[in-house]
Amino acid sequence: MSGFSPELIDYLEGKISFEEFERRREERKSREKDGENASAEENTEDAEAPSSSRKASGKSQSQDETDGETSDGVSKSVHRVFASMLGENEEEEEDEEEEEEEEEEEETTEQPTAGDVFVLEMVLNRETKKMMKEKRPRSKLPRALRGLMGEANIRFARGEREEAILMCMEIIRQAPLAHEPFSTLAMIYEDQGDMEKSLQFELIAAHLNPSDTEEWVRLAEMSLEQDNIKQAVFCYTKALKYDASNVRYLWERSSLYEQLGEHKMAMDGYRRILNLLSPSDGERFMQLARDMAKSYYEANDVTSAIEIIEEAFTKHQSLVSMEDVNIAAELYISSKQYDKALAVITDFAGIVLEKKASEKSATEEKKDTGAVVETQENQEAETKDQSHPVAEPSAAAVEKVSCCIPEGVPIDITVKLMVCLVHLNILEPLNPLLTTLVEQNPEEMGDLYLDVAEAFLDVGEYNSALPLLSSLVCSERYNLAVVWLRHAECLKALGHMERAAESYAKVVDLAPLHLDARISLSTLQQQLGRPEKALEALEPMYDPDTLAQDANAAQQELKLLLHRSTLLYSQGKMYGYIDTLLTMLAMLLKVAMSRAQVCLISSSKSGERHLYLIKVSRDKISDNDDQETANCDAKAIFAVLTSVLTKDDWWNLLLKAIYSLCDLSRYKEAELLVDSSLEYYSFYDDRQKRKELEYFGLSAAILDKNFRKAYNYIRIMVMENVNKPQLWNIFNQVTMQSQDVRHHRFCLRLMLKNPDNHALCVLNGHNAFVSGSFKHALGQYVQAFRANPDEPLYSLCIGLTFIHMASQKYVLKRHALLVQGFSFLHRYLDLRGPCQESFYNLGRGLHQLGLLHLAIHYYQKVLELPPLALEGIETDQTDLRRDTAFNLSLIYQSSGNTRMAQKMLYTYAVV
Repeated sequence: MSGFSPELIDYLEGKISFEEFERRREERKSREKDGENASAEENTEDAEAPSSSRKASGKSQSQDETDGETSDGVSKSVHRVFASMLGENEEEEEDEEEEEEEEEEEETTEQPTAGDVFVLEMVLNRETKKMMKEKRPRSKLPRALRGLMGEANIRFARGEREEAILMCMEIIRQAPLAHEPFSTLAMIYEDQGDMEKSLQFELIAAHLNPSDTEEWVRLAEMSLEQDNIKQAVFCYTKALKYDASNVRYLWERSSLYEQLGEHKMAMDGYRRILNLLSPSDGERFMQLARDMAKSYYEANDVTSAIEIIEEAFTKHQSLVSMEDVNIAAELYISSKQYDKALAVITDFAGIVLEKKASEKSATEEKKDTGAVVETQENQEAETKDQSHPVAEPSAAAVEKVSCCIPEGVPIDITVKLMVCLVHLNILEPLNPLLTTLVEQNPEEMGDLYLDVAEAFLDVGEYNSALPLLSSLVCSERYNLAVVWLRHAECLKALGHMERAAESYAKVVDLAPLHLDARISLSTLQQQLGRPEKALEALEPMYDPDTLAQDANAAQQELKLLLHRSTLLYSQGKMYGYIDTLLTMLAMLLKVAMSRAQVCLISSSKSGERHLYLIKVSRDKISDNDDQETANCDAKAIFAVLTSVLTKDDWWNLLLKAIYSLCDLSRYKEAELLVDSSLEYYSFYDDRQKRKELEYFGLSAAILDKNFRKAYNYIRIMVMENVNKPQLWNIFNQVTMQSQDVRHHRFCLRLMLKNPDNHALCVLNGHNAFVSGSFKHALGQYVQAFRANPDEPLYSLCIGLTFIHMASQKYVLKRHALLVQGFSFLHRYLDLRGPCQESFYNLGRGLHQLGLLHLAIHYYQKVLELPPLALEGIETDQTDLRRDTAFNLSLIYQSSGNTRMAQKMLYTYAVV
């Protein structure tokens, strides 16, 4: 290793932390160790094979040993330096040092000495060095570099810092595993005032000499001075590795873990401290256990808190104080272990529960059944049983429980005793205890009042809880929302609905964001016949900006809106019901509505202020909000919203909104709502829901007479379902109403892909007929006629096409065209049968050709026949007599018979 390691360079440049430096160094060492093991195995294999050169090398080696140099001409000291840098051959170096020491001893014995005193001093110094060497770890600084290290220290002492730094860097380059140069550099930078760099070098030195616990503790303190708590925790962990039983180190590290918020690690450290404390440190044990129990309780880990307090009670019963009893009872009560809480109170607080037997007549026993108490099995060993023989056959022995509380017991423990007795259904001793509690001032002991009242509420003793809660709500300090809520629940359970509603209203006034109180108040107002006040209780709690950023607020608001929508629908207020539905859907579809350029606004255009969906331009949508931030917020809110309502529930909510908008003829908003829903990925990815939304969008567009948008929907549908006649009927209706010709090319292109489709064939014929391409239309109609010759429509279309071709100005064989046209019209008449439609179409063709006398004949037949009765269509819509009378009036008017024309109009065309 002729240079610095990469991780050391990165750490000194500040690119990585000390923890990262240590991790990389350990990985590198493990890789080097694996490589050394592999090379060692290869060397052993080579050593097993005999070689003639080995003898020669053995001779040269012995010669090198005598000369003090290797075969390469390098001294053995240099080899030992590099070996020490790599952390190898440590045992060989120790053996060589011992041999050198023995040689020095021989030399000293051989050479003449100044005296016996000097020899004795030399021996003592050598023994002292050996003892010091056994206590401290062996230095990894090679002997060849120790002089340079000493020179660096001397330079630093003289104030020549730059030279000392250069020497230390050179030593690090040659021996990177030695800790001495890093320690010297740390002192140099500390002397210069660069504490951060000093700490870095000191950490490296401590890492290279990890067994120095005091050094790690000092580094931890230095890290704390620089507010680096994580590094301080790391240093204490290193110190504990070599001194695991040091309570001070454990305490400091646990305190730092608490500052970092790592509660579990801190508690684990405190547990180790408890195990290390001796029995004589009882006070310290109890204080630590008390603090740990409180910390566990605040972290909602009641089980661990109970384990700690039970261990403290077991090991140091004599040191248990009233505070400890209070803590233990509180923990047991919070975990609903009322029997254990009662046992702790009776064992350590001096409270005695006695069970006495008294004689009563049978009639008194029937009147006072509450005096019979069934005590728990685990309490029988603690109570004192006193049995009396029954004197008369009509008398019965009844057990009564009495309570004796010594003076000096805190009122807190007395209240916890009352709570335990209530939950264990031991109600007899409560009367004197309640009297003692009521004597206390509720302004000072209101929390105790509330504990007992809540215990009564839990077991259904509402009559006992009501006086305590009434005292609290009348006080100034405990006139709080939570107390009013308990008071309202108690009144509601007792059937006092009017007073309960007043209490719930007080809760809403004190805590406007309390959802349960609002819902309960609304339900009570509805039961009392006050629908308007019920709606007032369910007014929105948050503004839109808060809902867009706070997921919990969105969750609470959604629950409120669900109840409000149900209430509005039951009251028949559809506009308010739609407002609520749109508000909920806007919370879910916020990003989708932004993509669809849809906005929810509040307007009073109908006389009252309601919510409406409108289409806006892209530049009017919130440009100031970052889209990525909005998407992240929307994802968080979506996770919360879907926890309240499932995907299917949201779908049903969307369908209700679309149906309700259509019922109120708000078709344009229904379109916009469908557009926004199609931009919502959760609905769009579901093929079935996507298709259903497209059908909703088509229906809403047709009802809104937005045929251009309806064409976009139906176009995609017929492409996917070419052979579905219902879709082609809708397509024809849409294209007829849209007055647009863009569908002509679409039908032609689709006809190339589906040449045998009859609907496409007829539609292309119609398009060509309207465009004046009669020959192309005739070809399409003939193709459809050949496929289905019994269809009257195809015969009618072919006949009309021939008549229009014959009506053109420049045409050859006009007579042949007319003959063919009327032949197909008569075929149509035969297939369709005599009815208004068939006679009208035949008369209309004759009317167009100017054969008026024949046209009048067929028109007269139309007037004589009744209209067709079709299911689902009114007869007024199928009656052709008005159209026929108008055509006849035109014929009579052109011939000068105005009176006949007026008669026709007055008879059939007057509304």
